[in-house]
Amino acid sequence: MSLSINDYTSVSCFYTFMDHTIEVSPQETSIDEPTETVPWRSRTVQIVLISTALAPLGVPLISPALPVFRNVFEITDAQASLLVSTYFLVGIVLSPFIGILADRIGRKRVLVAGLLAFGILGGAMAIAPTFEILLVLRIAQGTAAAAIFITTVTIVGDVFDGVQRNAVLGANIAVLSATAALFPVLGGALAGIAWNAPFLMYLVAIPVAVFAQVALDEPHHASNGQGITYLADAARSIVTPSLLALFAVAFITEFLLFGVIFTAIPFVLAATLTPILIGVVILVSEAASMVVAASSGRLARYFSNEWLIVIGFACYAVGFAGTWASSGLIDTMAAVVVIGVGVGLLMPVVDAAVSDRVSTEYMAGAMSLRNSTTFLGRTTGPIVFAGLAISFGFGYESLLLASSLIAFLATGVAMVAGPVRLARVKAYYSSV
Repeated sequence: MSLSINDYTSVSCFYTFMDHTIEVSPQETSIDEPTETVPWRSRTVQIVLISTALAPLGVPLISPALPVFRNVFEITDAQASLLVSTYFLVGIVLSPFIGILADRIGRKRVLVAGLLAFGILGGAMAIAPTFEILLVLRIAQGTAAAAIFITTVTIVGDVFDGVQRNAVLGANIAVLSATAALFPVLGGALAGIAWNAPFLMYLVAIPVAVFAQVALDEPHHASNGQGITYLADAARSIVTPSLLALFAVAFITEFLLFGVIFTAIPFVLAATLTPILIGVVILVSEAASMVVAASSGRLARYFSNEWLIVIGFACYAVGFAGTWASSGLIDTMAAVVVIGVGVGLLMPVVDAAVSDRVSTEYMAGAMSLRNSTTFLGRTTGPIVFAGLAISFGFGYESLLLASSLIAFLATGVAMVAGPVRLARVKAYYSSV
């Protein structure tokens, strides 16, 4: 049987791609389709972006102060680094439980509680009498940070749709990149004043929590089922091939980013550049990520999420190869700009694609697993790269080339699993 073009005015053709149902219709857009612009005056957007801006207070703010903490508490470098690693590890373990809680009692309650805990626990670190107490407070704060990460992206998924969702998620990543680039400078300056001055910055989260409590409306989301029934239904909705693939994309994105940009490149450049210039190189990459992420909504008008993932990994592959082949500062900066473009493409797209494939009833649960894989990539990337370079003698230069090969492979896999399969499905239904 064949259908004429006019038949599509009354018949819709559905097909499934990676467990995602898409409708093929002659009307590609409607007058009600969301715009790709960010509604900056929306209280929801304002609260999400302000909360996200606090996230880099967790690690970038205190990283420059680790040597100061080491001297004040008379501990080793390895012990001081626990203030970073434990912060992420607790998020890996507890994120799924936080997601379930947000699905059961509401996003607003979890976000407000997370902001309050983040601020109070962070401020309490300023008066910690021992390193052990400081570390306990830090671990608890990591749980609060996970709540902020999960609920902000979940709220965006609940409230916004289509390309506007991509736009808001892109703005979210842009804010994250901007503050992540600025907070290390602020943290270093505050640590120069007093060892505990950086921790006082966490108190900013308390008035943000009050603002969220007053101004944020609880996003509408279904909440059916109790106890075991809920967990079983959530598992069936979340543990699907398409979502597992997206979680893998999130992991690879963060694993390579933290392994290359924040570990390998600084050590490679340390032989020829000062720490300030190395910081400038990282800042350039963050700036490129911020600009591209802010354009996510416009890009979603012309490319599907699947294509943006392919392009993002291709940028990773080219950028990593460029850092391996570079012979000077200008070459390296050009390469990290390409890497930053890849980051700006991949991060918001993963969240948008996950939101597209999950009902609001289980949205926070899905985002919590994305958060766990993200934190896992951030934690293991530096450990694996440093371990391979130092303990096994591979050298950071070799790891840059290996990272490029991995990214090329990821590009091919994403191409076959995404746009190529999508084109085959379209071709099949156009011939029916």
